[in-house]
Amino acid sequence: MIDIQLTGLVKEFEVGKRILDGFSLQIEEGERVGLLGRNGAGKTTIFRMMTGQVRPDEGTIAVAPGKRLGLISQIPVYPEGYTVRDVLDTAFAPLHAMEKELAGLAARMGENADPAVMARYDQLTAAFELGGGYDTETRLNKVCNGLGIGADMRSRPFDALSGGEKTRINLARLILEDTDILLLDEPTNHLDLNATEWLEGYLERFKGTVLAISHDRWFLDKVVRRVAEIQDGRAELYAGNYSFYVEEKEKRYQERLKQYEKEQAKIAQLEAAAEQMRMWAFKGNDKQYKRAINMERRIERMRTTDRPTKERRLAARFGEREFHGDEALVVTELKKSFGARTLFDHINLEVTGGERIALLGDNGTGKSTFIKLIMGEETPDSGSIYLGPSIRIGYLPQIIHFDRPDRNLVDTMLYAQNCTTQEARDRLASFKFRGEDVFKEVSALSGGEQSRLRLCMLMDSRINLLILDEPTNHLDIDSREWIEEAVEEYGGNLLFVSHDRYFIEKFATRVWMLENGQITDFRGTYTEFRAFRERQEALSRSACSRRGSKVSDSARCLEPPKNGAADPSCRSGLSPLLTTAPQPKRGGTKELEKQVRAAERAVEKAEVRLDELSQEAEEAASDYLRLQEIYKEREAVEDELAHLYTQWEELAAELEEAKG
Repeated sequence: MIDIQLTGLVKEFEVGKRILDGFSLQIEEGERVGLLGRNGAGKTTIFRMMTGQVRPDEGTIAVAPGKRLGLISQIPVYPEGYTVRDVLDTAFAPLHAMEKELAGLAARMGENADPAVMARYDQLTAAFELGGGYDTETRLNKVCNGLGIGADMRSRPFDALSGGEKTRINLARLILEDTDILLLDEPTNHLDLNATEWLEGYLERFKGTVLAISHDRWFLDKVVRRVAEIQDGRAELYAGNYSFYVEEKEKRYQERLKQYEKEQAKIAQLEAAAEQMRMWAFKGNDKQYKRAINMERRIERMRTTDRPTKERRLAARFGEREFHGDEALVVTELKKSFGARTLFDHINLEVTGGERIALLGDNGTGKSTFIKLIMGEETPDSGSIYLGPSIRIGYLPQIIHFDRPDRNLVDTMLYAQNCTTQEARDRLASFKFRGEDVFKEVSALSGGEQSRLRLCMLMDSRINLLILDEPTNHLDIDSREWIEEAVEEYGGNLLFVSHDRYFIEKFATRVWMLENGQITDFRGTYTEFRAFRERQEALSRSACSRRGSKVSDSARCLEPPKNGAADPSCRSGLSPLLTTAPQPKRGGTKELEKQVRAAERAVEKAEVRLDELSQEAEEAASDYLRLQEIYKEREAVEDELAHLYTQWEELAAELEEAKG
């Protein structure tokens, strides 16, 4: 069954400049399709056409009847005063309407209830249960936990959120609505790694259809199974994920280039023959003249293939400064707080020459603050940061700032660099700023172009420590690849913050994971780091299982290596970087054993009560009011059980440590 049919779409916003020129795409039910193209190619315009915000000049759009379509980038306007929780609850509006009607029907049901009322009540109860009416709170918590929407955020006014936060809430709302067709416009832009991986897992289980615009190449590899690229206003289709698309696109380019060169060789041969015939005709051979004319017409008919083009690679590299000494960067007992909140404490790190380090962590853990401390833009509460005497830093911040955005590109280079006008233009040209573009004001550049300009300015500096804070954020794929080309040629120390897993995997040879106020230091690639974490979690689950523990989403049993020791099965290893200060003991070993047993009994008691409540819910399936009471109690018991699990884990860990 076809879910989406786009046929012959044409759209121009300026006379004579068509963004779409006969774009056609058919998407079957359940397909996952990635929509690619340069910025301005018309990707978002297609989404806006599908949601009725923009009308095509020509062509048709058809969505399967009865299918619900949701667009992530489209954030509805909500009534004044709506909290995040209110917005999320709009996903359950049909269920809330049924719930209200059920309550009204229940009030009318007595000893002599109207059979029609009872029939309606039974019918509505079945529909309510089938629609997941009794599980809305569980579903909401799972989605919110996956996307990092904590309880404190749910109570905040929706209007007070940032654009990125609103996008994340809207994504959660659409997931809760169980939409049939998801249109995802850069869904990972405002998500950290954990939330992005959660979304990927959700989309793997999602039964509906997905059409995604994304510059996140790892996400595209994981999620999409077909790619539609907008080329000159039309769709170029590829039957695979992003990696397949890259290889296939290069293959098609080479085939077209070969065909073009073959045609050009044939044309050259015919032109030479036609020229010879004209010479013969000049000598009075009219027959040869007619043949020459016919051959030239044939040549013109052959001139149908344009030479295929591809983006030119950057023609510049960093001017590197030689590194002298054993230590490039040393961090000792570093601590940073904002008010009562401590971002991190007791951070100890050492970097030698030539290392490439990815600084990872959830949003808000302090990654950018850590970078600012190194740059001297923030002051630590305690501890120190030492830079080697020969270290010279090149810094590309997350938010690009120019002192004089009103200057054009050439003047910006002249004022910032010690160079001539011609040298400035040559350097700009090497970063694909050519022709009249060099006289644009900096303020007129896109985010990707500003990053490219800042990199161009860095290239002239002789540096040996390059620090990048989210270098690919909000950039299209072409711009990401331009930055990667520049970084790939750089041989000095590299420290970068990024959520772009494709970029991380390409460059990181060491990973710093910032979480819970500490940094885990892993020497290896991102893939090796993920494998290590998975092994650690598997070992923890196994240990919990041996102790008879049940692991829930809200209380995971994780046992970090003792004293920071490396997992022997991991060849890269985990540095003994940080150790948590020992906590005061609750008593001797025997006392701890008693407390562990008591905690286990409390967990078992709560689990038994949960089972009882599940049984009671089945028995009270037709009693809506009783069901409400049961579900309310069950939610309270689940919360208590999560707390008991955490308490039990802490006691069990102390007992093991006490036993030595």
